[in-house]
Amino acid sequence: MAFTMVALCWRLPICLLLCPVVSGGVRREGHYVAAVYEHESILSPAPAALVERRSALELMGRNLDIYEQQVLAAARQGAQIIVFPEDGIHGFNFTRSSIYPYLDFVPHSHSGKWNPCREPYLFNDTEVVQRLSCMALKNKIFLVANLGTKQPCGRRDPRCPPDGRFQFNTNVALGADGALLATYRKHNLYFEDAFDTPPQPDYAFFDTPFAGKVGMFTCFDILFFEPAVNLIRQYNLKQIVYPTAWMNQLPLLSAVEFQQAFATAFNVNILAANIHHPTLGMTGSGVYTPVKSFIYHNMESYGGKLIVAEIPVITADYKTNLESNGRFRENLHDSCQTSTSTSLDDEVCFKGEEETPGRVSEKGKEQSPPSFYAEMMYDNFTFVPVWGEKGELQVCANTLCCYLNYQRAALTDELYALGVFDGLHTVHGTYYVQACALVKCGGLSFSTCGQEVTDATALIDFQLWGNMSTPYIFPLLLTSGITLDFADHMGWKNNYYFLSKNRTSSGLLTAALYGRWYEKD
Repeated sequence: MAFTMVALCWRLPICLLLCPVVSGGVRREGHYVAAVYEHESILSPAPAALVERRSALELMGRNLDIYEQQVLAAARQGAQIIVFPEDGIHGFNFTRSSIYPYLDFVPHSHSGKWNPCREPYLFNDTEVVQRLSCMALKNKIFLVANLGTKQPCGRRDPRCPPDGRFQFNTNVALGADGALLATYRKHNLYFEDAFDTPPQPDYAFFDTPFAGKVGMFTCFDILFFEPAVNLIRQYNLKQIVYPTAWMNQLPLLSAVEFQQAFATAFNVNILAANIHHPTLGMTGSGVYTPVKSFIYHNMESYGGKLIVAEIPVITADYKTNLESNGRFRENLHDSCQTSTSTSLDDEVCFKGEEETPGRVSEKGKEQSPPSFYAEMMYDNFTFVPVWGEKGELQVCANTLCCYLNYQRAALTDELYALGVFDGLHTVHGTYYVQACALVKCGGLSFSTCGQEVTDATALIDFQLWGNMSTPYIFPLLLTSGITLDFADHMGWKNNYYFLSKNRTSSGLLTAALYGRWYEKD
């Protein structure tokens, strides 16, 4: 992912969830040990400058030296697979010409089996993938990394660029024997002029002996139907590896917040490795199950971070409805974890005479505060303020109405608002969003609602629901210090999607239903 937009620079306390894995290589049945590495990449001081291949390999070699150390450290902790971030080896902000010396030739995964470490002579310009392959082989670990690749093309191909080659943002998956198992070429590029979009979406996955089939996609792909959603649905995948170079954007799209929401929404495990450049707002990695996370978010200090965690295998025949995930509740919490595991069922606890979601009481309507407009996530949200110790609220835009029942543990000097957006998002990407969001405002005036906020003190019990038109709802629950919490209850009831929580683990930043209406993109 290229980063030409203005950096989102803000400071916040460290939130680190790291969990020790079982020593001595003893793993629980039905579990596997996964590692992700958030890498502070060594960047070219002049990415637009033209350099020789030798100079490019020298820079990339410095990043690969760090990778090698982390692979060894992960293997010593029993990790069976490790994931590295997008742009971690070569960096970003290249032009199409200046990135060329940094590109490896890697045959697409359908071309046949190849072991780069054992067969380095088969292709030219494969130094990077060779070294990655040897790391996997030496440490007997599955390895997923992102690199730039090139593929020659001819005049007979109408899609062939004028310079006679395709350039792709590529993930490679290497087996514990060093063999190239799969490649994935990023489909949804984000201001990445150096790379081409593949002619068709890649549906990339590979087999492992410990977790079955593992799918992969990259960064911005997570917001779109192709290939991420279609990959998961078509191949019934339950484990995902996800290299990313994600700029955090609060209150709805911080890295750890949306990574967890995706894992919960699709009932999958996600191994997400982000790049670490705090001055660019880039941090946020983790190992996620639908109901538990091991995350790293650090906007204050520099250097990489290795996360190693043991997680349960989600099998293909496991029921996907989140309302019956009792299997995950077993021993999913330990002393290193500050977020809470969840018990989801299809019963909703609405107050008073209200039996089903979709309306507020007449009393609530009479006391409804005035609505106002404010920009959030570059979109024009309609808000109502959340005043007082408790209440019932409703706010609508286009076809979407959002509802909130809430009660605060104690009044604090903080302004919250309930917002709704139902429309096409057009800044830094075009995609249709339906969102119901309870957010802490940046100050006490309405104009601050929608601003980026990282700390809060208010503990709020709430039920949030909306008449969403899309089945693709991502539940967001973010608390003070960019920590994660989990709903007590969530799901569909009477054509409304709901999320409820009794007392967040710390001050509430965001509770939201983030819907993606893919057909309207």
